[in-house]
This record gives sequence, C-alpha cells and structure tokens, in this order.
Amino acid sequence: MKTDVQVAVVGGGIVGCSVLYWLAKLGWTDTLLLERRNLTSGSTWHAAGNTTYFGPYAEMTRLFAGSIRTYQQAEKDSGQSIGFHQTGSLRVATTKRERELFHEFEAGYKTLGIPYHVVGNDVISALHPCINTDGLYGAAQTPTDGHVDPSSTTHALAKAAKQLGAAIEVQCPVHSISRVGDRWLVQTENGQVSAQHIVMAASFWTRELLQPLGLNVPLYATQHHELITETVPEIAALDYEVPAYRDSHVSCSMRQERDGFLVGIYETEPVFWSLDGIPKDFKEELFPPETDRLMPHLEKLMTRVPAFAEAGIKTINNGPMCWTPDGLPMLGPIDGKHPDLWMASGFNVGIGTGGGSAEFLAHWMVHGKPLFDLPIVHADRFGNEVSTGQALEAIKECYRRGYRLPEAI
Repeated sequence: MKTDVQVAVVGGGIVGCSVLYWLAKLGWTDTLLLERRNLTSGSTWHAAGNTTYFGPYAEMTRLFAGSIRTYQQAEKDSGQSIGFHQTGSLRVATTKRERELFHEFEAGYKTLGIPYHVVGNDVISALHPCINTDGLYGAAQTPTDGHVDPSSTTHALAKAAKQLGAAIEVQCPVHSISRVGDRWLVQTENGQVSAQHIVMAASFWTRELLQPLGLNVPLYATQHHELITETVPEIAALDYEVPAYRDSHVSCSMRQERDGFLVGIYETEPVFWSLDGIPKDFKEELFPPETDRLMPHLEKLMTRVPAFAEAGIKTINNGPMCWTPDGLPMLGPIDGKHPDLWMASGFNVGIGTGGGSAEFLAHWMVHGKPLFDLPIVHADRFGNEVSTGQALEAIKECYRRGYRLPEAI
C-alpha cells in the first residue's frame, strides 16, 4: 500500500471512484482510494442505477449530464461495460403548475444541448402504455437518459483510474484522520497514510470520521425501499424498454427491470437509521422490509399503473440512503480551518450525480476553482452549528417532498 500520496480518497462507492477517476484524468495520479470493505459496499451496491437529466433543481442538471458523460467515458477508457440502458425518462405532470414549470425548463436544456420535450398524454401512452394518463397534464421527456449497472460502472471508473496510475486499497477500514503540520495522516487497518489532500467520499460514515476534528457534518441515513416485481405481461409483450417514470403524486420512481418493474418509494414518514453511530460490523446489509408504511403510495401507484397492481412482488430491498438537510450533496472545502480537506458526501442520488459531482470537485482541487458556479452544493453552506434535531426535521421534509418541484409546493 502507498503510504505517502498527494490525495487520499476515503470511500469506494461510485462517488469515490468517480473522484479518483477525474483526478487522474486531470493529471493527479499520485492518489490512493481507501475502502473499508469492497468497492460498492456502501449504498452503491443496492442502488437502482438511475441516470436522469431531470432533478428538483434546474441548477443541478449539469451534474446529472456530467455523470452520464463520465460513466460513458470511463467505459471507453476501461473497456468495461457500464450496462447503460438509454430508455429515456418521463416526469409526469400531476398539476397544471407542474406542466408550467416543465415549460420553464426548456431554455436551460436547450442551452446545455440536452434533448428535452414537454409532451402530451398521447405521447406518454405511446412510450409507456402501462401508464394510466387520466388526470395527467403531460410530462417532461428526456429521451437520452436511462440507467446503468451501479457495480459495473463503479468498477469501470476504478479500472480506468488505475490504468492512469491511481491506486486502490480495499479491505482497509479508516480508523482516524488527523492533521499534522501541512499533511493529513490517515490511520487505517493496514497502516498509516500521509496525504496532502484528503477527500471524504464515505457517505454516512463521513460524519463519524470527521467528528474528532470538531466538525459537525449534518449527514444522516434513512431507510429507503425498492420493490422489484415478477414478470409483467404487458412489459414482456413489448419489443422495447419503456422509459423510466417519475411521479410527484405517488412519490415514486419506476423503471423496467428485465420484464418487470423496479420501484423506488419516497415515504411520507421516513425512518432514520443508526443515529447513534454506524455499527462497526455493518457490511453489505439490508433491513427487514416495512411495507405497511408504503401502502398509501403503492395504492396510488396501482391506480396510475394498473399493470403494477397485478404483478407479484419478487424482491423488496430496504437499505440505507445518505441525506443532507437540503437533500443536496456536500462538495468542496468544509471550512477555512481544515485546509486541503474536501467533501464529496451526502448523496441520496449518488449514481445520478456522482460522476458529474466528481468532475466538479476535481476541477476545484486541481485548478483552484470548480468547473462552474454552483453554490447550492458547496460543503460549507451549513456551518458547524446545525443540531441533530434541526438536521433530521429538514431531512424529513426533503424525503417527504420526493419528486415534487420546490416551486410547485
């Protein structure tokens, strides 16, 4: 294992591997990624893999676009498939106000060169015949996005970074981080690493690792359910893969998984996990399903997608998801007191924004400024005084909001 590097990246999920890859692309190859277990062992392994161009904040679109571009470039560089399915996406409008907002976004997508259309219910039915369009006001369609395989994509990023000279150490838990002189010292299971820069890409572990430095980072984990159905005859009969579907009224996302559906639910009453500390022996684990609290959402989904009501449920995954108080990632320096400490944590949509966020951060580190101005993700926006209670209440509101646009609330 390297013991003296320019950059140590803590965390081997899709975000950490994306950071390692982008630093290497920009010429910083004296780098070491430290992962407590195996690549993808945090939340990445059970992620749905959605890569949409459409998020709750128009300003975030460049991070979404950068993620898809990053993963496709890593596939070319590494020769490893990322399993990208270009299905496109439909964000349905359940109110007239949502449709108005969809139209307001058209100019921004045109500027970025991203195909984007506000379509009527007839187009929804043509693209996704399982959706009941009664009461809908059309949808925002982004035809060139879709989903990737999270594990394959992470390994493609890691392989491409290593080909450029970066190093990766797995089965290497980080025990502590300290500042001595002008260097960061990282104490790991496999020995000490000295680094000029350190990037915290450890998801919900980041909070605990930084607490001994006097940093109060508002990162907490909720439980999050995904359901995978048995074969849906209406889907199996099609000769194409239907677009991903997102609905603010149901508060869910749905995409095709083989000949069935994969559904992610944002519950009205989110449940937090391990507020007193992440268990030291936590591995690639899921929690017992708690479907009772999903039922109000599933009943709405059954009305919107009748084929879902007839489908058997094959798998229910209930795993941890990392959140910040505003639902946006923390990127960049945390404050002026801890030089060369960089944040890349707080991703509840790590696949969707991880690649673009890494590009944003790597440019900041290498060139002294981020790729573009995006203060809503700057890591210092919360300060150090956010109480646990304040953070949890804010996260609850973000989680409940699901796919509702802030301007539509």
